[in-house]
Amino acid sequence: MSSLVVAAGQVRSLSPAAGDSMLIEDGRVSAIGSSEGLVGEDRIDFPGATIVPALQDHHFHPIGYTRAVTGLTLKEVPDFAALSQVIADEDRRLPAGAALIGIRLDDESLAEGRLPDRLLLDRAAPGRPVLLYRYCGHIAIASTTALEQAGLGTGVQDPEGGAFDRDGSGAPNGILREEAIGRVSGPLSEMVPPIEPPAVAAALGGLTGLGLTRLTAIVSAGAPLWCGGSNEVDLLVEAAAGLNLKLDVLVVASTPEELGAAAQRLDQAGPNIRFAGWKEFADGGLGGRTAAMHEAFADAPGNRGILRLYLDRAEQMAEVALSMGGAVAIHAIGDLANDEVVSLFRRLLRRGADPAGLRIEHASVLTAEAIKQCGELGITVSVQPAFLASETAWLERRVGPDRLHNTYPFASLLEQRAALVGGSDCPVEPPNPWWGMAAARDRQGLADEQSLDAAQAMRLFAEPITPGSEDFLVVDRDPLAVSPGDLADTRVMATFVGGRLAEAPPELPFR
Repeated sequence: MSSLVVAAGQVRSLSPAAGDSMLIEDGRVSAIGSSEGLVGEDRIDFPGATIVPALQDHHFHPIGYTRAVTGLTLKEVPDFAALSQVIADEDRRLPAGAALIGIRLDDESLAEGRLPDRLLLDRAAPGRPVLLYRYCGHIAIASTTALEQAGLGTGVQDPEGGAFDRDGSGAPNGILREEAIGRVSGPLSEMVPPIEPPAVAAALGGLTGLGLTRLTAIVSAGAPLWCGGSNEVDLLVEAAAGLNLKLDVLVVASTPEELGAAAQRLDQAGPNIRFAGWKEFADGGLGGRTAAMHEAFADAPGNRGILRLYLDRAEQMAEVALSMGGAVAIHAIGDLANDEVVSLFRRLLRRGADPAGLRIEHASVLTAEAIKQCGELGITVSVQPAFLASETAWLERRVGPDRLHNTYPFASLLEQRAALVGGSDCPVEPPNPWWGMAAARDRQGLADEQSLDAAQAMRLFAEPITPGSEDFLVVDRDPLAVSPGDLADTRVMATFVGGRLAEAPPELPFR
């Protein structure tokens, strides 16, 4: 039996300090106590540091993150002139015939305060199919060549709920919303240079440097979510052997056959990866005003967003996922979308579904009744506190003061005893879990009564260290005692996976 003592200043297991050291035997925690009282064959000392549980991101897009690490990201572009230059530079770099894909464009931070149209893309990369995703992923802008490649010569209403925006003349301006994006990204996917499995393993491997040892990973069994040139399920399976963290995989799938095939592939991929369930979308996002709302957006009268949950199909797919031992995880941002999902879950529960297998992803704006129902029904609510930091400048303007209290209502959900877990929705937000914990506590000043305390915020991303735990961290401060600002700057000194010290790069290319 191998044994190792990891000694620090204190051990924090989501509670008051329980000692200053841990004994690891055969890769598992066997005891927590004082460094003088624990004896092992080997010893590692971290004077003054704090041992804490390892972290999990409960909503993560691994292929989108890899694209953010390896491809064109636009979050920091300040204005249209700079955007044109970035596109032109990328156009010169790409081979002829390749599609140009950019992600994380933020119209709220552009000097012009709006999205560009297809004509800007046409001028910057003449003749090149270009598709730029807004950072939420629910809106994209396509060049004229990209629209033509998809066989779209006129602006039409997408038959499945997405919309093609038009300019003053009635021609499509290239702005695509929700399911309309797939009408363009699908044909372009074959023109995108593929992401290779080693790139996925390398990108995800760096996350241990942030203290993440497990992800709830979301991938598509059909068209890639971020217009990649690879099948996302196959790509993740092929990368599995090189992973140093564990993945619970939710699959976006359109048919039972597609879901079943993906589940079989994932469960045969090795010990670090497993099929976790089915993922669906009920609506879009707040930033692009595509979240499905009961009442119009406060800054866009008449616009109630886009509801894209097809109940008959969703009920069928949910039953299939549950019969396979998987969860049902449905993206819902607006209060109308969340009410629809709660109603669906109520029907599934009446048929005997386990509430632990029902998840709402995001639950950004809720009615008071939906908050109550989340607790009473026992469903899981997967939230992304880092959204608050990105949306501070416009969130109240978008939802209005009357809905702000029930927007990201973390405290109210916990008061109702809802099961709350946290994630980043990376690459929508950077994958840093410490930023997420900090945002859950300080909320950037928005609806402060919904703030969580330090232990509640950490529980979103961590489970307590107990005898038998395999993963844990050593960090440079006590995350339960520092301010939210100091928490966001937490440095992970060491990450232990399976009881062994994991290697991680000192810096991540996309934090």
